[in-house]
Amino acid sequence: MPIVHIIVLAAVQGITEFLPVSSSGHLILVPNLMGWTDQGRVIDVAVHIGTLLAVMLYFWRDIAAMVGAFFRCFRRLAQHRPLDKEFWLMVNLIIATIPAVIAGVVIDKYFSEALRSVEIVAWTIIGFGIVLYFADQMFMTIRKVEHINIAGAFFIGCFQALALIPGTSRSGATMTAARVLGVERPEAARFSFLMAIPAILGAGAFEGYKLYQSGDYAMAGDAALTGFFAFLFGLAAIAFMMAWLRRATFTPFVIYRLILGAGLLIYIYGWPL
Repeated sequence: MPIVHIIVLAAVQGITEFLPVSSSGHLILVPNLMGWTDQGRVIDVAVHIGTLLAVMLYFWRDIAAMVGAFFRCFRRLAQHRPLDKEFWLMVNLIIATIPAVIAGVVIDKYFSEALRSVEIVAWTIIGFGIVLYFADQMFMTIRKVEHINIAGAFFIGCFQALALIPGTSRSGATMTAARVLGVERPEAARFSFLMAIPAILGAGAFEGYKLYQSGDYAMAGDAALTGFFAFLFGLAAIAFMMAWLRRATFTPFVIYRLILGAGLLIYIYGWPL
C-alpha cells in the first residue's frame, strides 16, 4: 500500500473516531471518492487497535481506578459499605455496550453491505448532525459522569447502537445522548471515549476473528504502520476534543457535517438537488 494511503486512512480513522463526524462514514467515502480499492480487513483491524491504544493511554487513570474499584468491591460488600463511584462507572460502561453488541450482530448478518453506500452516509451525516445541534443547545449542562445511572447508560448505549449506521458517528451519537441527559460537554465526551474502549475492542476482535478465519495475513507490515499512525492521530484527536469542549460547543462539527452532507448529495444527485 502506498504510504500516502496508509497515512490518509490512519488519519481518517484516528481523528474521526473521536470527533463527532463519523469514522465509518469517512472510511467509506475515502476509497469511493479517491478511486482507491477497499483497504481490507487487515487494515481495519490495525486502525481499530491503534485507536484503542490511544484512548486507553489517554484515560489510563480512569481505567486504573475502575480496575481498583472492581477488586475492592468484594471487600466493601462484605463490610456492607457503599461501592466506589468508579465501580458504578464500570457497570454503566458495560450496560451501555450491550445494545451495540446486539445491533452489531444483527447488522453484520443481514445489513452490512446494504449500509455501505455514499447515499446513506450523506443523509445520516446531515440528520444526526441536526440532532446533535439541538441536543447540545436545548438541554442542561449541570451533570457529570457520576450522575449517569444505569437507565441513562442504557439510553446512551442505544444511541451507540444507532451509530452502527455509517455516517451517524459513534462519538457524536453517544455525546448527543449524554447531552440530552444534561451531562456537561467535557463529561459527555469523557463518557463517550470510555465507551469507545469496549466498543473498539469488540469491533477489533470481531474483525480479527474474521481475518483469522479467512487466513489473509498479507500486508502485515502496512497494517502495523497504519495502526501506529492511527494511534498518534487518535491521541491528538482526543486531546483536542477534551480541550475544545471545556470552552466551546459542538456547533463547528455540526456545520462541517451539514456542508459535507450537502456536498455528497450534490455529488450523488447532481445540482440542483
